[in-house]
Amino acid sequence: MRRMGITAIYRKPRTSQWHPAHRIYPYLLRQLTITRPNSVWASDSTYVPMKRGFVYLCAILDWATRWV
Repeated sequence: MRRMGITAIYRKPRTSQWHPAHRIYPYLLRQLTITRPNSVWASDSTYVPMKRGFVYLCAILDWATRWV
């Protein structure tokens, strides 16, 4: 396929392209030193496929202690 120049037609990821009309928000934690618990939290959610369907998983993490 490479020799003939044939490629598959599918949508490719465009994660690194930005649009000039979109706002760029500042990273507010860049200069912050996290020294005590309960000052900075992060969250993530995903779904886990199961045998019959799926379930959602949500995790909340404390950055100072790394507790979930």
